[in-house]
Amino acid sequence: MSDEVKQIEPADPEISEEWLRRTNEPDIRAVSASKIITLGGWHVSAWVMSLMRSGPLASELEQRLTNAVQAVSGVSSVDWWNPETLFVTGTASGKALVEAAAHVVDDLADLTRAHVREL
Repeated sequence: MSDEVKQIEPADPEISEEWLRRTNEPDIRAVSASKIITLGGWHVSAWVMSLMRSGPLASELEQRLTNAVQAVSGVSSVDWWNPETLFVTGTASGKALVEAAAHVVDDLADLTRAHVREL
């Protein structure tokens, strides 16, 4: 399976555009971005965050994901929507948002794999 970021057909009518990075390790390295029509912004999800509830590694992931997404050209604001999803406004592309988050989860993949094995 490729780690390529691809645009997919949204299943939800509230989503106007959706991007996904599929991997052989979806719980560790998959990332998605969905442009929410009613909110006027993107939900960006690094799937590993669903397994990272607290602790130093969760804090590091959260901070690095925030910084990476904020650095994408066209981003106006970044806030955590919930513990697993960033809400991003501005003119950034979904593909660029996914790619930025993917770099973070790849960089921390060895640590998150070890954490998941301990669960």
